[in-house]
Amino acid sequence: MKYLLFIALGGATGAVSRYLLATWAHGLWEGKMPVGTLMVNMLGSFAIGIIYVLLVERQLIHADWRGVLMVGFLGAFTTFSTFSLETIGLMEAGHIVHALVYMLGSAILCVAMAGAAIALTRILT
Repeated sequence: MKYLLFIALGGATGAVSRYLLATWAHGLWEGKMPVGTLMVNMLGSFAIGIIYVLLVERQLIHADWRGVLMVGFLGAFTTFSTFSLETIGLMEAGHIVHALVYMLGSAILCVAMAGAAIALTRILT
């Protein structure tokens, strides 16, 4: 039961962090692209790369933190469902090019961020 509470705490923290960061980023960009969600997904992808190496490969973080950090915090912080809904919204509004750029940018940038984080963390630890 304690493990589930820690996951819930991580999830609550991740959700609030996502909201604050995405709101801040959306305020900076007045265009049609939902850059706040893209930024959150990129940072979440980078963070999961770091946590994976430290927790799974190097075991520098106790295994109990997997639930808090990867399942709870990053599960609530990253926003793939929001990304999907925003992409549909762009398409329905007739912004097909923006939707395609957003989809490709999200996929390429987030995978690149996770890969960069894994490589960087392997070098630094």
